[in-house]
Amino acid sequence: MGELETGRGLNQELGLIKAGDTRWGSHYKSFGNFISNFASIVDVLDALVVNASTPDERASASGFLRSCQTFETVFLLHLMTDVLGITYDLNGSLQNKEQDIANAMILVKVCKRRLQALRDNEWDPLLENHSGWDSLKEKVEFFCIKHKISLPNYDDPYANSGRSRRKVVDYTTLHHYRVELFYKIIDWQLQELNERFNEVTSDLLNGVACLNPIESFSSFDIKKIVRMAELYPDDFDGFSMRALENQLANYIIDVRDIDKVATATVERAFSAMKFIKNDLRNRMDDELLDGCIVPYVEKKVFKAVSNEWDEDSSSAIVIY
Repeated sequence: MGELETGRGLNQELGLIKAGDTRWGSHYKSFGNFISNFASIVDVLDALVVNASTPDERASASGFLRSCQTFETVFLLHLMTDVLGITYDLNGSLQNKEQDIANAMILVKVCKRRLQALRDNEWDPLLENHSGWDSLKEKVEFFCIKHKISLPNYDDPYANSGRSRRKVVDYTTLHHYRVELFYKIIDWQLQELNERFNEVTSDLLNGVACLNPIESFSSFDIKKIVRMAELYPDDFDGFSMRALENQLANYIIDVRDIDKVATATVERAFSAMKFIKNDLRNRMDDELLDGCIVPYVEKKVFKAVSNEWDEDSSSAIVIY
């Protein structure tokens, strides 16, 4: 239909894949693809209504078509895309085999702040627009106009198509979409994050992240580790907690000094390889390479070693 750029490999991720129960990223992709392919989906359903081989297929396609072309469906599609888009990077981080706990905890905080900003309709200086209700409402209305879907009168009492007409609710259409859907869904997502990453869990994970040895324990934080230890009062009494702080201070100085020495040794070895294994000696095996690098790196030690025979031990050291 000309709505999507075509070409080799470009449309691999545009199918309406089945959403997984445990992978929320699959829901985000499905909602996004539904919006991108909306016109094509409507055309296919319309064709099925006309060309269905059985009355049941025709009725089913007709029901799906009618559901798709409602303001509420479009509203929920865009709302869920916005909400799940905020947590998409966090989902990917938590499912990563190479788990970076520190980065995951940062993403949790970012997600909570962005969801709260979305709920509060805060002004976004980058987009020069409100990032919440106003932006969503404008986006949904533009989509509905483009696809010829009727817009509701927000001041009218909300009428649920699935309920009896006699049971009219006592709130407006605007209240339904803003309070019953927009606020409630965001609050559910925030509640889920707060329950999964409460204060105790966050302190524990932050403490574990501080023990990451990458970059000479760059994430090491004594206060966070002590806070983690406080979560186990049966194992750490008052005296143990005071001793722990000193032990941690001694530990980080010790391991960083060792790490510096190890790093310097490795760097010296690689520098030596550039001189030893040059173009003329490119095919030397590992044993010969080791034998050449050690004397080269430890020049001071080997200068004190004699090349002459030691008559007492009947041995000799030869420097190649």
